[in-house]
Amino acid sequence: MREIRVHGRGGQGAVTAGDMIVIAAVMGGEFGSSFPLYGDARRGAPVVAFVAIDDQRIRLKTQVYTPDCLIVLDSRQKDWPETYKGVKSEGILVVNHTNTIEQQPHPNIIKAGAVDATQIAMEEIGIPAFNTCMLGAFAATTEWIELDSILGALEKTFSGEILKKNIKSAERGYKEVKGSSW
Repeated sequence: MREIRVHGRGGQGAVTAGDMIVIAAVMGGEFGSSFPLYGDARRGAPVVAFVAIDDQRIRLKTQVYTPDCLIVLDSRQKDWPETYKGVKSEGILVVNHTNTIEQQPHPNIIKAGAVDATQIAMEEIGIPAFNTCMLGAFAATTEWIELDSILGALEKTFSGEILKKNIKSAERGYKEVKGSSW
C-alpha cells in the first residue's frame, strides 16, 4: 500500500486533490481511500487529506501516520517540521514551489518534484486553484498513476470550460515539474 498525505490550507483544494487521486487510481485498476482532517473549519486554516492506494482492497480507515509521499500545496508548509512527521525512508515530496528543491528537506526524502503550480493555475484557470496542477506533478514525480488517469479523474469532477482549463493546468504540472534526487 502506498500512503500519501496532502498538506494545504482551507480553500486550496487539498481534500479535492486527495479524492481525485483515488478516482485516478481506481480508473487505473487500483483501489483507493481518501478522507480529510480539518483543523479550524475556516478558509486558510491548515488542512490535511489522507490517501491510500493499493492493488488490493483497502480496509483501513485511519490517518496516514507514515506516508510514502507528501504533497504540499502551500509552499510555506514545506519548511514546517510537522509536515515531515512519520515520512518513510525513501519518501517522495511534491511541492508547489517556484524553484527546484536543491537541499534535501528531510533525511527520509530521497526524491522531490517542485512546480510553480500557483503561476500555472493563474495562467490557465485565472484563479489560484492549483491542486489540479499539483496532481500532474504528482503523477510525473511518483510515476504511481498515469497522467491519463489523472485527466480522467478531472473529467469526473469538472465539466465544460473549467474542465478544459484544469486539464491544461494538470498537463503543465506534469510537464513542468522539476525533479531532485538525493
